[in-house]
Amino acid sequence: MEEEESTGSGVGVLDKAALVLSALENGPATLAQLVATTELARPTAHRLAVALEYHRLVARDMQGRFILGPRLNELASVAGEDRLLASATPVLVALRDHTKESTQLFRAQGDQRICVAAAERQMGLRDSIPVGATLSMKVGSASQILLAWEEPDRLHRGLYGAAFNATMLSSVRRRGWAQSVGEREEGVASVSAPVRGPGGKVIAALSISGPIERMGRQPGRQFGPSVVAAANRLSEFLRRAEESKIS
Repeated sequence: MEEEESTGSGVGVLDKAALVLSALENGPATLAQLVATTELARPTAHRLAVALEYHRLVARDMQGRFILGPRLNELASVAGEDRLLASATPVLVALRDHTKESTQLFRAQGDQRICVAAAERQMGLRDSIPVGATLSMKVGSASQILLAWEEPDRLHRGLYGAAFNATMLSSVRRRGWAQSVGEREEGVASVSAPVRGPGGKVIAALSISGPIERMGRQPGRQFGPSVVAAANRLSEFLRRAEESKIS
């Protein structure tokens, strides 16, 4: 017997679909985990997740777990409601012009990270990562940032097979930036820092990347403060935008 309708919008199926999407906000979930979180009957949770997957509002990761789908980002971007992306471009351009290296903004999605904004170095050898590119969460400074402040269970799952370890992520949390040298691609270095939403949660990683021959084997020493300052600036923009909305 299916669960009884609870107080909500008055359209039960939409309320239940919203429960499924909200449950996936904290990361990948198996069907059993969806059932436990939403308290929906197993057949209902499965039917809704599959239907949402058809519409690309839900997707699957490499382990077959349910994750938030790409359509959500697409809708947010088209509607102009994504304050992060709206605020990111001037910060990325300013950081690029200051460091003379390519800059990117990454978000986590399941076991991968997606480049949602970028400003490429205008001349010479550069590390080109197009907007929409999907990269592994197991390598790179941006992956370290996106994982370092996660809940313990998800953090430890993310470390399995990664090029970095828990000790390295502890250092990332302490100093506020991460670096990688030749992890994602041979000859490429990067430095990243966390972008936080109005509530303080890390929602993105702001990065610069370029050839090791220019950035060096310890790129964080040279670029860490600049990347942290830019990420803090973007976080402040988001905080002010939220305050303006409330007021």
